Amino acid sequence: MDNRMFLTAEEVAERYRGTISLGTLRNWRAKRIGPAYVKLGKAVLYPIEELEMWDQNNTVACRASKRFSMNRGE
Repeated sequence: MDNRMFLTAEEVAERYRGTISLGTLRNWRAKRIGPAYVKLGKAVLYPIEELEMWDQNNTVACRASKRFSMNRGE
């Protein structure tokens, strides 16, 4: 089990499979948007708990379409 509490910006980019680049993370930090982070000297760390909350806040809930329901014989 991974007991890390923080990820580096590089690890955050990996977590999101490269869809969020290091440059995007840097821009978001400058604009104070995106996931919360901790800055210790020059080190920028993202608390995993904050990333998970950010994921929850950005989750899009979808409703089942009627066409899908009809295709399943309901």
